[in-house]
Amino acid sequence: MLKKFFQAFRPETPTQLPDPDAELALGALLVRVAQSDRDYKLEEISLIDRILARLYQHNAIEAAKVRATCEKLHTAAPETDTFGKLIRETTGLEERLAALEALWEVVLADGEQAEGEIKIVEEARIAMGLSFNDSQNARKRVLERLA
Repeated sequence: MLKKFFQAFRPETPTQLPDPDAELALGALLVRVAQSDRDYKLEEISLIDRILARLYQHNAIEAAKVRATCEKLHTAAPETDTFGKLIRETTGLEERLAALEALWEVVLADGEQAEGEIKIVEEARIAMGLSFNDSQNARKRVLERLA
């Protein structure tokens, strides 16, 4: 009897997640960075929405829907380097540099750089085929914008 009661609250079929493309891969990485400190703040959620809107020309509602999908992908997600490799294989250098800059934007949004956040950015950077100098330059550009 209890089993039937609990089954009534579960969806009948699990939601099928889309195969990630570069946008969903980056979104999942942004969510992963934001959630890495186990404190997923509204400011970070809003920032991810703004980044997705800026990079992929979404309105606010579309960006929020993409982010929600990215949250689900992150939860069911492959490793960080899988997302990074997908971005590397499907985008050009400029898009990969923009993705790296977006990751730093989320890391630096709260004024703190947690070790877990930096580790995710580094794993993604390597998987995207970008150099340490690319990462430092992206971080510097974000810091200049925040100043």
